[in-house]
Amino acid sequence: MPPRSTRPVDKLDDDDYPAYTMGRAAEMLGTTPAFLRALGEHRLITPLRSEGGHRRYSRYQLRLAARARELVDTGTQIEAACRIIILENQLEEAQRINEELHTRSTTS
Repeated sequence: MPPRSTRPVDKLDDDDYPAYTMGRAAEMLGTTPAFLRALGEHRLITPLRSEGGHRRYSRYQLRLAARARELVDTGTQIEAACRIIILENQLEEAQRINEELHTRSTTS
């Protein structure tokens, strides 16, 4: 059996695999391609490009876009929504690192 990382079906479980076209992503989120482009302009998500130059989105990026849509739908401006999400992610990462460092220091 080949190593797990070389099997094509592994891409189904990869949150970072750019599997969705802009049209499909917009449809899934119930938004417009312009909304997705705006998220890119505000540096919340940077879609990969296909060989033909078309934007492709991952599941992780779609989750970020869905969170942005929630905030925008409640009246938050898109620029502020993107900044909030970026800060939420930074806080989550800092808390994860802090917990990891705390765990190391108590087990040493």
